[in-house]
Amino acid sequence: MKSSEGPVQEASWQWDGDADGAAEVPGDVLDGGGRGGDGPRLSRRGLLIGAGVLAAGGAVWALGRTGGGPSPSPTPSRPQPTALSGPTPLWTYRGAQPMTPERLLTAPQRPVFLSKAGLQVLDPGTGEPGRLLVFDPPPPKDWPSDRELTAGTVVLRGDYLYTAASRGHLDAHHLTDPAADWSLPLPDELQGQIQFACQDAGVLYGCLTNWSSADGAVPSSRLFAVQLDDRTLLWSVASDHRERPLALAPADGDRLLACVRSLDSRAELVVRSAVTGRELWTSPGFGDLSWCSPAGGSFLVPDGNGGVRMLGAGGKPLWSHSPARGESWRALPPLPDAARVYVPRDNGVVTCLETTTGAVLWSCKLPFLLDRRSLPLLDGGTLYVPGPAPSGVTAVHTATGQLGWTFHDSGPGRDVWSLAADGTHLYAGHDDVLHALPLS
Repeated sequence: MKSSEGPVQEASWQWDGDADGAAEVPGDVLDGGGRGGDGPRLSRRGLLIGAGVLAAGGAVWALGRTGGGPSPSPTPSRPQPTALSGPTPLWTYRGAQPMTPERLLTAPQRPVFLSKAGLQVLDPGTGEPGRLLVFDPPPPKDWPSDRELTAGTVVLRGDYLYTAASRGHLDAHHLTDPAADWSLPLPDELQGQIQFACQDAGVLYGCLTNWSSADGAVPSSRLFAVQLDDRTLLWSVASDHRERPLALAPADGDRLLACVRSLDSRAELVVRSAVTGRELWTSPGFGDLSWCSPAGGSFLVPDGNGGVRMLGAGGKPLWSHSPARGESWRALPPLPDAARVYVPRDNGVVTCLETTTGAVLWSCKLPFLLDRRSLPLLDGGTLYVPGPAPSGVTAVHTATGQLGWTFHDSGPGRDVWSLAADGTHLYAGHDDVLHALPLS
């Protein structure tokens, strides 16, 4: 694998007055052979410094050759991750900082590298960096925690990145054209730190929580829906308790928005009309309700025993899949398709269930354990399951439950792998590295 990393790239090629693009310094790209030889354009000072570096290097080479010894080989500036198993990456991108994919609302459908520095847009074919979008504000003093500040604040849809970085605004950043950026002021009732929750069919759903409790009351919330294409607020409704949307599901004549409402010592599922925000029905929580997955017009939620429960119309329980006697595992957010539900477990097992009855079709033991940070991705007939940094990503054939390839690299890391796909490539990364792999 040819690398763009090298000692020369550690120098700075910028005039003090050449500030164009200074905030958009890209990360390194390890080229797998898919791009041409055009590199970054050097400034005048960079050319002079580069010439001096090359001249000094030539003198060292000449002295080494005079003694009859071998020419010195360049030493890489830092370790280069290499594929130890699985498919060969088309390209590998290395950023200057570790990724923060947990801030993305859903897995992107294009290669991007999100870190504290911003969102770096990458070329799908080469991994070359494009526009760098910088949007993070300083944390407001009245926000409860950094975790709640960052969760669900970044949405990718089409050619736009949507953020809630400006208080009381919905900001849209075009991935390639700065002139196409826009910002939508929100009404007075949504002035604050808003949090996005889900999006579909061009509508973005979110909430704002009022944490002030002068009389000791629990926090209240306001839920809202914004039409992105025409930049209009569809609706906003108030809730007397802390409430946030979780998932969207289609239904006959309407779309259903599932929300979790936090009460004194428990939580309940609240299903609203996604068109108007009107409350339709509620169901008591069978667990912490930290996740909810739509399956047709039904919803999959935790069952309170470590397993998963299917809720139908009106919150009617349809079936449950829980640990058997002597088993110890906890279900992670399931992935449903048209006729099946794939349930990852924290003990490193994926179970495939029939959607209507909950019957077990197959189970597959993975070569690693999972936790809440492991978010599988379903593409065609393959389920891609990410593990811890040293373990890699495993492909599972959904028709049979058989293991396919496992990809991992030699780079050190402490994060779990994150996944994205665009129909042609699987983008798998951890820490500061992102690989482009062929889809199975």
